[in-house]
Amino acid sequence: MKPMLPTLTFNPSPAGNWSYEIKYDGFRAILYLDRNSISLISRNGKELLPQFPEIKTYLENHTSIIQNQLPMVLDCELVLLKNPYASDFACLQVRGRMKSASKIQEASQKRPSRLMVFDMLHVKGADLFNKPYSMRRKRLEDLFQTWDLEPESLIKLAATFQTIQDIWPIVDLYGSEGIVIKKTNSLWFSGKRSAEWLKFKNWNTLSCFISGYSTKNGYYEISIYKEGKVCRIGQFLSGASPEQKNALNDVIHSNGIKKEDGIIEIPPGICVDIYYLEMMDNELREPRLKDFRFDLKPEDCTFKKLLFDSQNFPKKSTLTHLDKPLWEKPAIDKLMYLSYLRKIAPYILPYLKDRELTVIRLPHGINGESFFQKNCPEYAPEYIKTHKNDNINYILCNDLASLIWLGNQLAIEFHIPFTQAGNSFPEEIVFDLDPPGREYFHLAVSAALKLKELFDGMSLISFVKTSGNKGLQVFVPLPSQKFTWEETRLFTEFIAKYLVTNHSEQFTIERLKKNRGKRLYFDYIQHAEGKTIIAPYSVRANADALLSAPLFWSDVSAELNIEDYTMDSVLHSLKKRGCPFSTYFQSKKRQPFSPILEFLKKGGN
Repeated sequence: MKPMLPTLTFNPSPAGNWSYEIKYDGFRAILYLDRNSISLISRNGKELLPQFPEIKTYLENHTSIIQNQLPMVLDCELVLLKNPYASDFACLQVRGRMKSASKIQEASQKRPSRLMVFDMLHVKGADLFNKPYSMRRKRLEDLFQTWDLEPESLIKLAATFQTIQDIWPIVDLYGSEGIVIKKTNSLWFSGKRSAEWLKFKNWNTLSCFISGYSTKNGYYEISIYKEGKVCRIGQFLSGASPEQKNALNDVIHSNGIKKEDGIIEIPPGICVDIYYLEMMDNELREPRLKDFRFDLKPEDCTFKKLLFDSQNFPKKSTLTHLDKPLWEKPAIDKLMYLSYLRKIAPYILPYLKDRELTVIRLPHGINGESFFQKNCPEYAPEYIKTHKNDNINYILCNDLASLIWLGNQLAIEFHIPFTQAGNSFPEEIVFDLDPPGREYFHLAVSAALKLKELFDGMSLISFVKTSGNKGLQVFVPLPSQKFTWEETRLFTEFIAKYLVTNHSEQFTIERLKKNRGKRLYFDYIQHAEGKTIIAPYSVRANADALLSAPLFWSDVSAELNIEDYTMDSVLHSLKKRGCPFSTYFQSKKRQPFSPILEFLKKGGN
């Protein structure tokens, strides 16, 4: 059985009744589930489970509840997620080429793949090919409701959306490959490319110039200027009409210089706009011609412009003074900082959403004056949402455009309260582990590990991040709008006093710095109404541009160095390892905090 395939379209809103799905950039696969066997077959007929054993192990451990639904066939995409709506195809290819069983096993544990399921083809021995997509999808949703897999499951139901307006903001924010558009009454045909399934890609666009032509395969080489030199960035074939190709080839043959291997090299002169998916190792992925740009000069097609265009900043964002230096060492200018905010947006925005924001702005960079800003300025654009509380009109940074606007205002630090706007219940408990200086960072590591041990003993789910300055912060997510400040204070005070009593040589709850000595200040009072904490993934306004970076608990050891967590290193880690806080919000519903609170209310007896 071969997968049904979608047809490429440039119209994301076709007439009729359609359903929309995220297009994941992975290995298309058909999953065969039987009571005695599991198989995952790729589009070209290859068995994928030996390369991705974590999927087989997970299914073997989680199929007992759906035994009465077997045998079953599901249409899927095997992916390595970099966020909930985008996958890392390059890393998946590396996994797919691995030969060593030990390396495959190690990779599967470090960064497990996932199976995004979007169609049901066979269930309980009956084919569903000739049933409409809407019915197959309903059966699939019923299956997953019965299955009730945990949030970090390796098998996930791909989300569907009703309109392009519903899905595209998600595609844009998360950098998804694109969307698949399916006619609600479409049937499933093995191996057929159908116009009843469409794919619309999330193209990036850049301006470049044609620098060469291959007489062997008809590809056009494209380049930009980087540091004054011509820099090749790829080649395209698709997108040009036969008439355009004929005219272009005449110009190339008339003005080009023939080289070896059938290449005709031409001087910079013909500028074009190119669609592409992403840039990998300085090479465009899936480039195709968008337009000829007779209004541009080759000197306009630069690496710096490519960097700007590749960020896909919101169209309503007005960005200024992009070359303004913000940090000296490392050398970071405003465009680099805004680029970081654009890339980190899917990860930071969930923690800013509906929180009354306090920012620290540095209009002239790290060496200039800084100031706190709570009130939304009068000159803020109309799309900035606000919430008034205690005569302060706080900004709510709920979307990408708001985040980029704040970045353009050179808001560097993003501080959030523990409550959502309009509510008075804390959304999490946070322990701020504040050593006397970075040279005492080991005390924060020690305190965090002791907290982890305590919380594990209580079956509490906890998360840890760097403060971005000199300490660590440990989070315990709570069910929304359930526990009061008085109740959470019982817990934070109990934990603080327990640790200080048992490790008084390391930790203190003394507020006065002069009385702390070389001990870590265990700041449980910071968790209170009206107080704020630095948001996950926010940059800090210190000389080395460190981040308040979420960590995996396995990172917290004597080797942990807070100075390793910079914009570049954190983005690299996200790409390679995923987000340590990926299950943060799902864990809120599963947090067994009530029994612990009842225990404390009874005096801990």
